[in-house]
Amino acid sequence: MPASVIDGNKISQEILEEVSQEVASLKGPKPTIAFVRVGEDPASVFYVGKKQKVAAQVGIESKLNLFPKSCTQAELCAAIDVLNADPAVHGILVQAPLPDEMNEQEVFNRVDPRKDVDGFCRDNLGKLCQEDDSGFVACTPAGIVELLKRSDVNTEGAHVVVVGRSLIVGKPAALLMIKKALPGNATVTVCHSRTKDLGAITRQGDIVIAAIGRPGLITGDMIKPGAVVIDVGINRVEDATAKKGYRLVGDVVFEEAAEVASQITPVPGGVGPMTVAMLMSNTVKACKSLQGEQSLAGKL
Repeated sequence: MPASVIDGNKISQEILEEVSQEVASLKGPKPTIAFVRVGEDPASVFYVGKKQKVAAQVGIESKLNLFPKSCTQAELCAAIDVLNADPAVHGILVQAPLPDEMNEQEVFNRVDPRKDVDGFCRDNLGKLCQEDDSGFVACTPAGIVELLKRSDVNTEGAHVVVVGRSLIVGKPAALLMIKKALPGNATVTVCHSRTKDLGAITRQGDIVIAAIGRPGLITGDMIKPGAVVIDVGINRVEDATAKKGYRLVGDVVFEEAAEVASQITPVPGGVGPMTVAMLMSNTVKACKSLQGEQSLAGKL
C-alpha cells in the first residue's frame, strides 16, 4: 500500500495561524526580525523575500539589511553588533551562503544568542545539547519535529537514521531525536558521506531523515517496509520538459520510497514550508523573552 503523504504546506499553515493568533495577543511592540543579506545570490534573494512575505502575513515586522558582496567580515559583524544592541529588533537572521572569504560560523556566532532565531550560534547549539528549552532550535530540525508530532509518528524507542551531519540539519536533528521528551526518546544513527554500505543502515531505520544534499541518494530498496521518511533535500536537476529547465527533487527517490514507507514527505511541499513557519515561531519566542527581560529591568 502506498505511503500516506505528510503535507508540510498544510501543517505549516496550522503553525502560522497559531503564530498569528499569538502575535495578535501580545502587548507592546510587534515582534521584529532583521534579515541580513550579502550580495545578490538569486536563491538568497528569493528565500529572504519569501520569509519577509510570511512575516507580514502573521503580523511580524521585518527589516532588510543589504550589504554588497564586497563587504568584509569585519564590516558585516559590526553591522550585526548594531542589530544586537537595538531593542526594537527581536530576531536576527543572516542569510547563507555568505561570500567564500567569510567564515560563516564566526558570523553566526556574532549574533546575540537571545536574538539568534536561526539557532546556529554556539550558545543555542550548546543549550540544545543540554536540553535547555530557553534556547532556539535551528528551524529545519524544529520543523521536522513538528511534522512527526502532528502526523502522530511515535518516536519512543524508534530507530532514527539521520543521513547528513551538518550543523544546520543533521546534528541538531539527531540531538532532538535523542532528547528525553516526545518527540524524542529514540535511538539514533547518524550517517554521512564517509559511511560504508549506507543502505544496510538506512534499512534499519523506523524513521529516516535524509539531509545530505544529494538528489536521489536514497532509493526504495534502502527503506525498511513501513518506515517514515522525512526528505529534507531540495536539489535542482535539469529537466528539459520543465518551464524553468529544471525541477526540484529531494535526497529520496520519492516514487520508489512511497511504495515501501508508511508515511513520507514530498519535495517540494514537505519540510521546506516548515522551516519558515518555525522561524516565525522562534521570532515570537525571542520577542516575548526580550520584552520580559526589559520589563524586569524596568522594575529593578
